[in-house]
Amino acid sequence: MVDLKIIEVKSEIGAGTRGASLGVDAIKIAAHDFASKFFFKCDSVEVETENHLLYEPIRNPFARHIEGVHRVLSRVADTVTATIKDNKFPIVLAGDHSTAAGTIAGLKQAYPDKRLGIIWVDAHADLHSPFTTPSGNMHGMPLAMVLGEDNQEMRCNIPDDNTVNLWEKCKALTGKHGFVSHEDIVFIAVRDVEQQEITLMRKYKMRNFSVADVRKRGVEKVASEALTHLDKCDIIYVSFDVDSMDPKISSGTGTPVPNGINEREAGKLLQNLVSSPKVVCFEMVEVNPTLDKENLMAENAFEILVKVYNQIEND
Repeated sequence: MVDLKIIEVKSEIGAGTRGASLGVDAIKIAAHDFASKFFFKCDSVEVETENHLLYEPIRNPFARHIEGVHRVLSRVADTVTATIKDNKFPIVLAGDHSTAAGTIAGLKQAYPDKRLGIIWVDAHADLHSPFTTPSGNMHGMPLAMVLGEDNQEMRCNIPDDNTVNLWEKCKALTGKHGFVSHEDIVFIAVRDVEQQEITLMRKYKMRNFSVADVRKRGVEKVASEALTHLDKCDIIYVSFDVDSMDPKISSGTGTPVPNGINEREAGKLLQNLVSSPKVVCFEMVEVNPTLDKENLMAENAFEILVKVYNQIEND
C-alpha cells in the first residue's frame, strides 16, 4: 500500500479570472456534502501563497505577478521534494496551473538522475512564454518554463529586463536539474491553442490525444498509448486540469473550452494512467467555485480524486 500526502496550493496569481484559490476548499466542501472522511484521513500540507499581489499594480504585463509566481514555485518544489524524500506519494491540489512548474521542479529535484515524463490532461497546451503570451497570465506558461522554452521564433512581445530576469529564475528552478524534453510530454484533450503553441507542437512532434481519439479508441487504449509513448522515461507525472472536461458538466473553471471529455471519461482515464508503477505524482488544478452553480465542478473533481486516490493506494 502506498503512503500518500496531499499538497494544497491555494494560489491563483497565475490566472486571469479570480476564484481558483478557493478550489481546494470547494473540493473539501464537496467531500463534506458527500459525508466523506477523505480529507480527515489524509495527511496534508498547505503551501504559502502570494495572493496578496492580486491587489497590487501589474508590474510585468507579459508575465503577471511573476515575482510572486517564482516564490510560490520555489515553495511548491521544496514541498514536493520533501514529500518524496519522506517516502510519500504527492497528490497536489492547486488553484491555477502555473504552479505545476513548481511540482515538476520538485520532482526533478527529488529524482535528479531520472528521466521525467509528463502527461498533461488539459484543454490548453500551456506552452507560452513572456515573449509569446497573448494574455500575460502565467497559468499558460508552466510547460514552457520546464522545457526552458522561450519560443523566440514566434516572438510577438518585448518584455522588459526585469520580466526576463524573473523568467530566467523560473526556468532555473527546473533547469538546474535538467529541463524536460519536448518528446517526454504527452497531451490529452488539448484543443484550445494559439499559433505559437501549434508551431512548437509541430516542430517537436509533441503527442496530443484529442477528445475524438478518446471517444474513438476508448480511455483504456489512450492511456495505454500515452504511457507507451513515455516508455523511455523512468518516472511519470500526471497533471489534470478540470477544463479538460466539457463545460456542459460545469462552468466552474476559469477558461472553459467546448467539446471536452466528460467526468466519467476523465475518471477512468486518470485511473488507468496512475495505475502505472512509473507514476510518482498526481495533480488536479483550476477548480473555480465562483464561476459555478451548486459547487458542481468541485463535486465532480472530488469524485475523480477519490477514484485516483484509491487506484494509487491499492496498487
